[in-house]
Amino acid sequence: MNAAVLALLTLAIFGLAYRFYSRFLAERIFQLRPDEPVPSVELRDDIDYIPTPKAVLWGHHYTSIAGAAPIVGPALAVIWGWVPALVWVVLGTIAMGATHDFGSMVISLRHRGRSMGEISGEVISPRVRILFLLIISFLIWIVLAVFAFIIGKLFVSNPGAIFPINVQIIVALVLGALVYRAKVKIFLPSLVAFALLLTAVFYGNAFAAAFPIITTLSVTQWVWILLVYAFVASVLPVWMLLQPRDYLNSHQLIVGLGLLMLGLLVLRPEVVAPAFNLHPIGAPPMLPFLFITIACGAISGFHGLVSSGTTSKQVACMTDARPIGYGAMLGEGSLGMLAVLASTAGFTTHAEWATHYASWSEASGLGPKLDAFVSGGASFIAALGIPLETGKTFIAVMVIAFAATSLDTGARIQRLVIEELADSYGFKPLTNRYLAGALGIGLALLLAITQGNGQGGLILWPLFGTTNQLVAGVTLLILSVWLAKLNRPNWPTLLPMLLVATVTFVAMLHNLWGYIQGANWLLTAIGGAVLILDAWVLLEGLAVLRTLRASRAAG
Repeated sequence: MNAAVLALLTLAIFGLAYRFYSRFLAERIFQLRPDEPVPSVELRDDIDYIPTPKAVLWGHHYTSIAGAAPIVGPALAVIWGWVPALVWVVLGTIAMGATHDFGSMVISLRHRGRSMGEISGEVISPRVRILFLLIISFLIWIVLAVFAFIIGKLFVSNPGAIFPINVQIIVALVLGALVYRAKVKIFLPSLVAFALLLTAVFYGNAFAAAFPIITTLSVTQWVWILLVYAFVASVLPVWMLLQPRDYLNSHQLIVGLGLLMLGLLVLRPEVVAPAFNLHPIGAPPMLPFLFITIACGAISGFHGLVSSGTTSKQVACMTDARPIGYGAMLGEGSLGMLAVLASTAGFTTHAEWATHYASWSEASGLGPKLDAFVSGGASFIAALGIPLETGKTFIAVMVIAFAATSLDTGARIQRLVIEELADSYGFKPLTNRYLAGALGIGLALLLAITQGNGQGGLILWPLFGTTNQLVAGVTLLILSVWLAKLNRPNWPTLLPMLLVATVTFVAMLHNLWGYIQGANWLLTAIGGAVLILDAWVLLEGLAVLRTLRASRAAG
């Protein structure tokens, strides 16, 4: 099968889904109106709440959700064959992931920009609010520790990426000041800033050679630097760094995906991976683990936290939620699709692919998954005449930028969650954003350094996929209860919730049995606790749905 044909077909399906299904959700299910009041205007504080142009906010939201996960997940899932991986990326994105992201943004907009954890208390019960906030906090704790490790590892292995990433931060600060202090229109300065970033990519290796001290920093030292930076980013006003940096990242992301697509169309490589490979050596069963492995490439609980944690506080017009919430997830699905194709058509022969994916243990490491995407993607770009090594640097910078924006946004969300929990228990000191931010980053740093080389977060990483999907299931349940209370059809959220909750529950039970057999009592205890909390939340939510249906039937 030709990879270019698959890419064009996927994009066409995504275009139809946005044109018809997202419009159906916006008009019939969520009933959006352009004249509705929005939290960014009513609660404006110029720190977290600030009305933002649609294009800028789309860039922030897209790059915040498009972290490393939609790359590494599909790059591993192709071990079961390219057909199941690509089909789930397409169908999961359209019917589940984009609906989940869009819905969580809308419900937050109609609840004063509050997070899904906060909203669950009003929609289901106050007890669920505390339980869900605890699950969310645990998920982000893992994300912060592991993403800092991923970026640090990429810096060590790709020192040419260090210079452009730091140039991006400096340029973003200048861009934010120009737009919000000097009142300059953002588009033209952002193009100049992006040109500087592209120039920095070409000088990245030269900078590393001129300042060899940066190449001597270990992963652990980078983890410290990155988490301190994440703390600063989490407490700064959102317009100062997060918005302009993510807007720049969106340019890079669009150009990067455009180059990959163009190179794919020029090269027109054949997919050398098998269509189906149902029993890879050492791999868990494809069902339900295909869904858990691809994760963010199709649906992610973390996205709902971004939609309701940061993005909803910046939406300037209610109808902007459709292109930002639904549209950005289609962009992430496109990234997931390219990750599938780079990992199946980026190899020259079937034998080369089979060697890379010889077994689950060989393919599932962080290095092999990133290498499959970076090398395969660089081969696509090389078809345009760009040197292979420059292409690898550009893609490495793109991956790091994805992960860094998720790190920034995750740190801000964790700070907000801690503030919400502190407010619940009347612990006023932690409602201060500086103390709450320091606690969130401090706990992530503690987790990260519990093992040598800053990889402590990997201790709990096996729980990320299932916990992330459990959060997505709960978010869809909250949306289903909310729609039922409004007497609107809730099948667009209820049916995905039933699938996500079921497959994730089965996967978690399978993992727990493996942890018990391997005497891994830490993951057994934490995974079991998360599963119990999730089951509790789901049962309470389903009970509310049953009560609503019974009362309507009786009435």
